[in-house]
Amino acid sequence: MMLRISIKEMITKIKAEEPFSAVAEDYSFTIKIDSYVHYICGAVHDGHQFRKELWDNCLHTEYDRWYEEDPATKQMVQNHPIVIAGCDSRFEYDLNRAPDVAIYEDAWGKELWKNSLKTEVKERSLEKHINFYKVLHALVSKIESKYGAAIVYDIHSYNWRRWDREVPVVNLGTTNIDNTRYSSFVNSWSETLSNIKLPHNIATTSGINDTFYGNGYFLKYITENFKNTLVLATEFSKIYCHEIEYIMYPEIVHAIELGLNERLPMHAKAFYNHFIE
Repeated sequence: MMLRISIKEMITKIKAEEPFSAVAEDYSFTIKIDSYVHYICGAVHDGHQFRKELWDNCLHTEYDRWYEEDPATKQMVQNHPIVIAGCDSRFEYDLNRAPDVAIYEDAWGKELWKNSLKTEVKERSLEKHINFYKVLHALVSKIESKYGAAIVYDIHSYNWRRWDREVPVVNLGTTNIDNTRYSSFVNSWSETLSNIKLPHNIATTSGINDTFYGNGYFLKYITENFKNTLVLATEFSKIYCHEIEYIMYPEIVHAIELGLNERLPMHAKAFYNHFIE
């Protein structure tokens, strides 16, 4: 059963190692913990909600926002024991940016607001950002202290059609992790992702720092605050939808989900086994 509970209640449950499934009181994010395993899945850009008081002031359409969000990324990892995911659109506040730049003035070169946002409007959004990271901190702290090391799969997507060259189906961004320490796990994650079977004869190509470089705040925050936790920023190109026509391809989303159901726990187990030796 999914609960609607406060940030304080979430943190209390995490500290007590209590399994639960919940949405924040303000419906800004969800967290599911079936069991306290050694790995976490995150989908910070999955959300599409957009606070109603912002509608009339926003120059972007719903489609414009959807185009830059990461739809279905929560579904891709929904069956794993620990999943934390955003419900709100990154156009209200971006969980993958530091608080001081989490609220966009413009977005990808296009002005976002008809009129500058009032301070109190920004503060309502930033409170959600702060609360998310309070819970995330408690969660990673619990897992790292319990196992001595933890691994976080930071799931995103990107618009491949805007590139004028061939790009990989999956890209890993690694510039802000300790590559000397973790390169073998980066390479094995890239390799195992390239073996996911997709419909329509789509070849699951995989690259490292080919399109994006792992500069997100989610990764940086965890990496800077937890010395034994690896974050793998994993971006699927939007081969699972038509990003121009606004059409989702459920069979491809499902195939990615099945591939991650099989491969992600094995990779996480190999990581954990290495660090307990």
